[in-house]
Amino acid sequence: MTYKLIGVGNNAKTIKGDGSEYMTGILYMTPWQVMVDGNLFNSCSMAVLAGCIEGCLNTAGRGAMNSVQTARQRKAEWFYRDRDSFMAQLVVDVTKFQRYCVKRGIQPCVRLNGTTDIRWELIKVDGFANIFEMFPEIQFYDYTKIPTRKVEHIPNYHLTWSYSEANDKYARLFDTVPNNKAVVFRTKDLPSMFKGLKVINGDTHDMRFLDEPDSVVGLKAKGQAKKDASGFVIDVLQIA
Repeated sequence: MTYKLIGVGNNAKTIKGDGSEYMTGILYMTPWQVMVDGNLFNSCSMAVLAGCIEGCLNTAGRGAMNSVQTARQRKAEWFYRDRDSFMAQLVVDVTKFQRYCVKRGIQPCVRLNGTTDIRWELIKVDGFANIFEMFPEIQFYDYTKIPTRKVEHIPNYHLTWSYSEANDKYARLFDTVPNNKAVVFRTKDLPSMFKGLKVINGDTHDMRFLDEPDSVVGLKAKGQAKKDASGFVIDVLQIA
């Protein structure tokens, strides 16, 4: 089945969680410096503070291909140029995906911020407060670098906060953000603990809503992140 906005089965990590129980659809768009009609838009408001622009997962895997980057750029331009028609198409895609999963007895899951950090909880659609309210039987989940996103009242939306030491102010949020924390490590083997919390392997699957609470989701650096020196990627030797 084809979709105009979301991708299914083309992410190596989500495939590990897809099968008889879960299936994930992901929306990828250009996260940074999207020029639309002379106006510049950024879909990751904390990217500068968190120092994750150079190491962004937008360049990992298939994201390194020019054709993929072009497709993500077109989606981002559509989102900022004509929000209403974009959301209408997103509803079409999510509906088709949900029906596909229901017919096969699989739990549909959706990540709207595959490479962005948009506050979807604030975007109304078709008389609903947000797309999560419109599709209560779908499990939505995302990573975020925005520590103030309030989604606890949305039962089918799970957020994992993405950590960085590129900025001291941002790093100090580690003990105050209630979500699980995702930490990118430059290492062959993940550490067992980080800042007093158990580290779980976040690369075995992408179903973050299944993670045990009060955990650090350890992720190995990928793409350009392998060369990151901003503090976004943590060297295990620094925390040994």
